[in-house]
Amino acid sequence: MTKGTVGVAGVALIGAAILLSGCTSPIKGKCSMNAKAGSDCPKAAAKCCHKAKSGANCLIFDNASFYKAGKFDVEKGKDAIMCLAMYHGYPVFPGMRENLWVSDYGTGQFTKLGLAAFMFKNNEEDRYMIMDLFLLPSQMLPEHWHEDSDKNPAKREGWVVRWGLSHMVGEGDANLGKDVVIPICHMNGEATTKHEVIAGPGVFVPVTRVTSRHWMFAGPEGAIITEVANVHTDKAVRHSDQAINDNFLGKK
Repeated sequence: MTKGTVGVAGVALIGAAILLSGCTSPIKGKCSMNAKAGSDCPKAAAKCCHKAKSGANCLIFDNASFYKAGKFDVEKGKDAIMCLAMYHGYPVFPGMRENLWVSDYGTGQFTKLGLAAFMFKNNEEDRYMIMDLFLLPSQMLPEHWHEDSDKNPAKREGWVVRWGLSHMVGEGDANLGKDVVIPICHMNGEATTKHEVIAGPGVFVPVTRVTSRHWMFAGPEGAIITEVANVHTDKAVRHSDQAINDNFLGKK
C-alpha cells in the first residue's frame, strides 16, 4: 500500500461517509440491499457503493439530478464519480474528491458526455504526466486532439484501463460497434474518427499518432483509466465540436 492511500475496508468507510452526507447521490432506481424503511439515502449509497450480488449493473444515474436551474452541479458530479470508484473498488485516498476535475463541457448532458479526472502529476519541466480518468456508464469523452503550445510540445499519450471497459476511438478504418452511441450533443451525433479498440482492465492503448483526434466511450459499468503522457496543456487542447471547444477554452 502506498503512502496516502487506504485499503478496501477504508474505501467502504470513506465512500459511505461521503455519499451518505446530505443524501446527495444522484442515483435513481430501487436498491436491492436492506435499508431503514422510508430512507432513500442509505438505499442510494448501498446501491452506489457495491456491485449487486445478482451481477446486475446498479450504476444508474439520472441526468436531471446533476443540474440546478439548468447549471451543472459539480458537487453532484463528484458524488457520481465517488460512487463509480466505490462500485469498482478503486482505492479512494485523502483529497481525491476535493481535487477531482469534473465537467459536462457545457452540454447539459453529463450522463451522456463528460469527464472526471484526477491529475497526480503534470511535470512541465521534466515532461512526465500521470492522471486517472473516470467515465460513467455509456458516457462519452468528446473527440479532441492536442497541439503544440508556446510552452510545451503536443501531448504524447496512452491509456491503460484499470476498471470497467472503454471503447478507445481514433484514426483508422471505421469499425464502431452498435453499442457505441454518439450523443446528439456532440456534433449532432457524429465524430470524425470511428476506429475503436475495445479495452478492458490491463489493456494499454497508445494514441494513433501525435496531434491525431481521439475520444472514448465507456462500457455499461463505466471505466476508470490511467493516462500517461509527456505533458498536459489545457490551452493546447482542441475539440471537434465547436461549442464544446469554446466551452473548454472559456470562450463562452
